[in-house]
Amino acid sequence: MMDDRDIRQIVERVLDQVMGRSQSAVITQPQTQVQSPEKSDGNPEGRKVVAIGADHGGYELREILKKELTEMGFDVKDVGAYNKEAVDYPEFAHEVAKLVSNGKAWRGIMIDGAGIGSCITANKVPGVRAGMAYDLSSAMNSREHNDTNVLTLGAGLIGVNLAKQIVKTWLGTEFGGGRHARRVDQIMAIEKQYLKEKS
Repeated sequence: MMDDRDIRQIVERVLDQVMGRSQSAVITQPQTQVQSPEKSDGNPEGRKVVAIGADHGGYELREILKKELTEMGFDVKDVGAYNKEAVDYPEFAHEVAKLVSNGKAWRGIMIDGAGIGSCITANKVPGVRAGMAYDLSSAMNSREHNDTNVLTLGAGLIGVNLAKQIVKTWLGTEFGGGRHARRVDQIMAIEKQYLKEKS
C-alpha cells in the first residue's frame, strides 16, 4: 500500500506536467527519455516498437492513437481489429501481450470498452505486466511503481484527449526502481512459480 508521501509525490508530478508548474516535468519527448529496445529484423532503423490492438469498442480510439504514436517517433505494430464489426477482445489483447513478451515490441497498448478484460487477458502472458489507466496518475503510477509494459484503456470510459495524455505519460514515465524493483521481482517470482508447476 502506498503511503501519503508516495501519493503526494505522484500528484505533484502530474500537476507539474499538466499545468506546466515546474521545469522538472516528468514527460519529455519519448524518443529521448525512454530506453531503446533491442533492434529486430522487422525494424532496421532501431525505432521503438509499440504494439497496439483494439476490439470493436476501441477501434476508433486506436486509430487516433496510432497516428499519435507515429508522430512521437514510434514504429507501430497494429494487431487489429481492423473494423468496427463485433469481435472478442481476448484475441487482440493476447496478440499485443505476445509481442511484448517475446521482445518484438518494447511496449503494448490495448483498447476495449472498459480496459479491464484486456488487462486480465494480457496478464496471463508470461513476462507481461499490464495495467489499466484511467487518468494521468494511474498511468504514471503503473510505470513508476509496477514497471508495466502493457497499457490497457477503456474507450467507453475516457475521451480522446485524456487517452492521448495517458499514453504520453505512460510512455514517458521511467520505472522508479528501489523498493519498487523488489516488489516487481516478487510479482515475477510468483509468475515463475506457477510456470514451473505447469512444466
